[in-house]
Amino acid sequence: MSVGGWDIGGVNLKAVRVAGGTVAAVRSRPFELQRAPEALVPLLRELARELGLEGSDPQAVTMTAELSQLFRTKREGVAFVLDAVAAAFHEPLVHVLQVEGPFLPVTRARATPLAVAAANWSATARLVGSHWPDALLIDVGSTTTDIIPIVAGQPAAIGRTDPERLRSGELLYSGAVRTPVEAIASVVCVDGQASGVSAEGFALAGDVHLWRGDLAPDDYCVTPPDGRPATRSHAGERLARVICADRDMLSDAGISRIADSLAEAQIARMAASIATVRRRHPALPHAVVTGLGEFLAARAAARAGLAVVSLAESLGRDAARTAPAAAAALLLERSLQRGGEAP
Repeated sequence: MSVGGWDIGGVNLKAVRVAGGTVAAVRSRPFELQRAPEALVPLLRELARELGLEGSDPQAVTMTAELSQLFRTKREGVAFVLDAVAAAFHEPLVHVLQVEGPFLPVTRARATPLAVAAANWSATARLVGSHWPDALLIDVGSTTTDIIPIVAGQPAAIGRTDPERLRSGELLYSGAVRTPVEAIASVVCVDGQASGVSAEGFALAGDVHLWRGDLAPDDYCVTPPDGRPATRSHAGERLARVICADRDMLSDAGISRIADSLAEAQIARMAASIATVRRRHPALPHAVVTGLGEFLAARAAARAGLAVVSLAESLGRDAARTAPAAAAALLLERSLQRGGEAP
């Protein structure tokens, strides 16, 4: 028997197949739900086929798609996702992860939408806690950063909903790709002088990290702001516009100074949030880092004084980049083997 794991977001869909305690296959697909909501069910089925999942395989589901602007409330968004997974798979085989840990059947998840909304961080934290019982999980995705303390093997986050997690510092809206550069810093260094930045959506964090070589073009999982390709050359053009310039006005060195300023500001902000969370748990010895932006997590954690462990070393690079989906599937497989609910 295999187990499917799904992390259904508003702009990305991540899925895995787990068998025998191992992540056997991984898929990740950029998918802006707001633009094509009717495509979710066919896409779920398509990815299930690509993963090699059978109709009789159980499915572990977690989500963040309820925050999409497609929906007026989270209740509406959760219901939409649950309708989709129930249509794509055999509903009794669908297990929905809630923030507090145990999986719920679709009917119970539908009745308690805030219990399952944005629960993907909890899946990763519970999996990490089974290997590193005292650690700080730092998961930097394309859009957000999760900073989750784990104590005695269990998540010790004080926030449960996204608003609570934003207030606590455990959720940071800064990611490796989709964050507009004007949300990273209001000033950059150009030729030794401070320059304000435009707030016109000219460039994203993905342009910064593509230019600096920390991301590959295939990692740029969103349409670039100017609609041009996700190449280093075009990323440089977009970064020049951050200070209302262009490539005729700026050399490669000038672009690098802008990119370096933005990367430094992003790392500093992450490190500050890490320090805020760690003050509540000063004894935690190390950080477990993962996600598309693992390189950012590692640098920020080191700056905050933590030893760094990469989840990819034990889970594999592709699985670590889809950690909530992989974690949900692994937790469900363990639960089914025990004949009970996941912890």
